[in-house]
Amino acid sequence: MSKEDFRKLTLHKKIQKLYTEGTFVVAIRYYAYKVNLYLLGKEYVEVFYNHKYDRIDKIEFLNQRHSRMKFYLDQISLAEI
Repeated sequence: MSKEDFRKLTLHKKIQKLYTEGTFVVAIRYYAYKVNLYLLGKEYVEVFYNHKYDRIDKIEFLNQRHSRMKFYLDQISLAEI
């Protein structure tokens, strides 16, 4: 599935796809979120879980230039990026 096809999925379908075909990598805390990082094919995908409201607010592809990268790199090696 292409990135564009994945982006077009509903939030529920994205969740299903990640939990059935993705591989959980690591979780970090980022402001009000617990962010779960998954590997889906050759792409990393972030799932933003809001504890306060007990919901997933968004699912998006990892932006390798974002400052969140330092939180991931402190815990694991994303050598293939």
